[in-house]
Amino acid sequence: MPILAKEPDLYPENLFEDSIVTPQDEKWFAMYTLARHEKELMRQLREQKIAHYGPMVSQRKRSPQGRIRTSWVPLFTGYVFVRADEVGRHNAVSTGCISRCLPVTMAEELVTDLQKIRFMLINGTEARPEPKPVVGRTAVIKRGAMAGLKGTVTKVNNEHRLTVLVNFMQQGASVIVDEADVELL
Repeated sequence: MPILAKEPDLYPENLFEDSIVTPQDEKWFAMYTLARHEKELMRQLREQKIAHYGPMVSQRKRSPQGRIRTSWVPLFTGYVFVRADEVGRHNAVSTGCISRCLPVTMAEELVTDLQKIRFMLINGTEARPEPKPVVGRTAVIKRGAMAGLKGTVTKVNNEHRLTVLVNFMQQGASVIVDEADVELL
C-alpha cells in the first residue's frame, strides 16, 4: 500500500492532445526545482491552473521494520515541465519551489518526447529512470500495449529494455520489453 496516494502528474488532462498547437503567447519551460519540491510545485501549479507535466513512477522499498512501502517519486528528479505565458511563468517561479527556469527552444521535440514517456508510463510495465543516454539499437515495438513506440533497445541481465530519451535533458526512461515484440530499425 502506498504511503500517499498517487497525485496527478499532468494538468490539464488533455495537455498533450492540444499542445502541438501551443498558443502564441505560451511557451514551454523546464522548471528545475529545489530538492524534493516537485510534488509541491505541481500542487501549486494545479491550484493556479498552470499547465504542467512531471512524470511520476512508483518505487517500492523495504522499511527497517521489514514492511514494503510504495511511494510515488519523480521520473526526472528535480524537473517539472510547464507550458505558460509570461504571467504563468512568473507565478510558477514565485511559488518558492523553483531553483532555475530553463526556456525550451525546441518545444515540438520536447512535447513529442514527453508524449512518448507518458504513453510508456500508462501502457508499459514498471519504468525506471535512465539518467544517461544508452548505447543500443534503434527499434520500434510492433505488438502489445506499447505498439508503435520507438526508442533504443539494450540487453541488460538477459532483459531487453526499451529506452525513450528526452533529448532536451539527455535523460530518459526504460521499460522491459519482450524481444519478440521488438523490430530493429
